[in-house]
Amino acid sequence: MAPLLARPLTRFTATHYSPLILLRTMSSGNFLINQPKYAFLKELGLAETNKGVFNGKWFGNGEVITSYCPANKQPIAQVQQGTVQDLDECIKASKEAWQVWADMPAPARGEIVRQIGEALRAKLVPLGQLVAVEMGKIKPEGIGEVQEYVDICDFAVGLSRMVGGSVLPSERPGHVLMENWNPLGVVGVITAFNFPVAVYGWNSAIAMVCGDTLVWKGAPTTPLVSIATTKIVESVLVKNNLPGAVSALCCGGADVGTAMAKDERLPLVSFTGSTSVGNKVALMVQERFGRHLLELGGNNAIIVDEDADPEMVVRAALFACVGTAGQRCTTTRRLILHHTLHDVIVERLVKAYGNFMSRIGDPLDDGTLYGPMHSQQGIDGFLATVQEAQALGGKVVFGGKVIEREGYFVEPTIITGLPHDAPVVHKETFAPIAYILKCSSVDEGISWNNEVKQGLSSSLFTQNLANVFKWLGPKGSDCGIININIPTNGAEIGGAFGGEKHTGGGRESGSDAWKQYMRRSTCTINYTKELPLAQGIKFE
Repeated sequence: MAPLLARPLTRFTATHYSPLILLRTMSSGNFLINQPKYAFLKELGLAETNKGVFNGKWFGNGEVITSYCPANKQPIAQVQQGTVQDLDECIKASKEAWQVWADMPAPARGEIVRQIGEALRAKLVPLGQLVAVEMGKIKPEGIGEVQEYVDICDFAVGLSRMVGGSVLPSERPGHVLMENWNPLGVVGVITAFNFPVAVYGWNSAIAMVCGDTLVWKGAPTTPLVSIATTKIVESVLVKNNLPGAVSALCCGGADVGTAMAKDERLPLVSFTGSTSVGNKVALMVQERFGRHLLELGGNNAIIVDEDADPEMVVRAALFACVGTAGQRCTTTRRLILHHTLHDVIVERLVKAYGNFMSRIGDPLDDGTLYGPMHSQQGIDGFLATVQEAQALGGKVVFGGKVIEREGYFVEPTIITGLPHDAPVVHKETFAPIAYILKCSSVDEGISWNNEVKQGLSSSLFTQNLANVFKWLGPKGSDCGIININIPTNGAEIGGAFGGEKHTGGGRESGSDAWKQYMRRSTCTINYTKELPLAQGIKFE
């Protein structure tokens, strides 16, 4: 059959994403899903062509796109996306499913989430491998991402027996004053390509035990992950005779994302992506007086005190700067080094990067530690940023080039010699580029850490107890994640995840992030025959 070239898709989701390379109708032998190396894809219920919309049944009336593997640019399989009309069907079905779901006791909902965790455990390796193939992160990271969903399911099961309000003292005799929490309804979730499983897991497991149903739009370049994950959740709902639309899916492009942001039937929209697109989402949601939960950009720094262990810093920075090929929102982008340690750490880090180059390869292969960028857009951003940094006087002491091999590979890059407030340093580039800055003190390092617009993650390496508490205190880091003697990335699910300023202010995952998925009511109950007024007011 002659190839049918379709137009490129523009994306509603953000810097963390890329325009989807659109795809052709091709012979079945060309798809990776039909090759023995990728046999695990069919274990996940995937086929050559897949419907990308689920609301209790699988369908889709949008464009047929092809998902490509960033490690080799080969087609994996095809997906028929949803339309705005398909989204409407998903929201209608999810609202109907909520009527059943909200009536279930929270511990009963927790039992369903427990079973989802078990179903994910059973598919841990193949789903993690799919993440590696479609997103591009190495297999251990892909499996680890699925494990995050498993872990948050475990957390949510316990939460289902602990979500509660407060009983407060009333000033009026014979009255009870209390706070009560109830589910919001249908929650919209828009996720990014770089964590195509975990971020949905953080949202869905918590929202489900809170009594909400969900409509999910995954990234357009990782639709197979969205479909495979939804099929796992579907299997649990079917087994328990529950409506599939408790966890609905609508793969699609910018039109679907925009419609979600504007739809008043979605009282909360959780969005993960760039600051620029997150701003637009927030304005659209706020215009209709909805709630938004934003997890946006990060320009994360490691500050190194004069008493830090250089070897420990180098080991931490290697993973923090080059892990996931620099495509984590918590990737370290700035290393702020005390001037007494600057030269020795730069020398050791350059050597560590050099030794690391032999571990670049296919994300599915054992021993690979560094995979590709997700797309050509990522490479374009990488090259433009390196060129801008050099034009501003920066010196590339390692990397800076595209790697000549199949797939979207670039060299992990270290740049020195730029001032702390150079425009390129203050800009988040979603690529493995680390700027090394020289400071005179921890106080100066803290001020540089805080001067960027984003406020996601930060770390201080020190043995000085006074600096530890300064860093944690009101004049310390202004980020949502503040670490000491560990990297900026690799957060655990037990704490709330998110950041301040242009990172959006949202919190997902653990701690009390559940409150974002519920509405709070203050309730006063009078169990007497009297009607006293508050503040001693007499109206008689």
